[in-house]
Amino acid sequence: MGGFVQGSLIAPPLHLATVSQGSNLGDRLGYLNGAVRRLLEDRRNRLRGMSSVYETEPFGVKDQEWFLNRVIQIETSLDVRAFFRNLQKIESSYHRVRAKKWGPRTLDLDLLFFDDLILDEPDLRLPHPGVPQRRFVLEPLCEIDPGLIHPVLGRTMGDLLKDLQDASQVIRRPEMSSRP
Repeated sequence: MGGFVQGSLIAPPLHLATVSQGSNLGDRLGYLNGAVRRLLEDRRNRLRGMSSVYETEPFGVKDQEWFLNRVIQIETSLDVRAFFRNLQKIESSYHRVRAKKWGPRTLDLDLLFFDDLILDEPDLRLPHPGVPQRRFVLEPLCEIDPGLIHPVLGRTMGDLLKDLQDASQVIRRPEMSSRP
């Protein structure tokens, strides 16, 4: 919460949260858009960037429907834990079930980066360890912030994408990419 200094309100510091969205069950696009709307209902969050929607081949478990994926960047005055809890609440509100690793899901919201914070806790690792290996994350992320530097690897997202070995199909779907 901000305080007063000589009659002026001091705004809380803003953080940059980079979030990957994914869905391969039900109203996939509706779930992605609804999650963005839910994040922005909180006045402490502001949309800074949003990639196009991409249709992507499943990662890990191939025998399932293709995903819709997108990356968003949110400026927030929330701390990392509060922001992460909000992501989990939004996932739960869309009946997210964590039954199988890399399995089907109504909505997946992965916190990829929170500023340049490095965190290794049982429920939250930052940066997200899968970023450098996942085309479905790097392509949309590079669309909005190719110069973002990975705080552990010291490399830009654009460089990570150039060197990526993942040959999964990732198809940009501009017709699905209107603002939520």
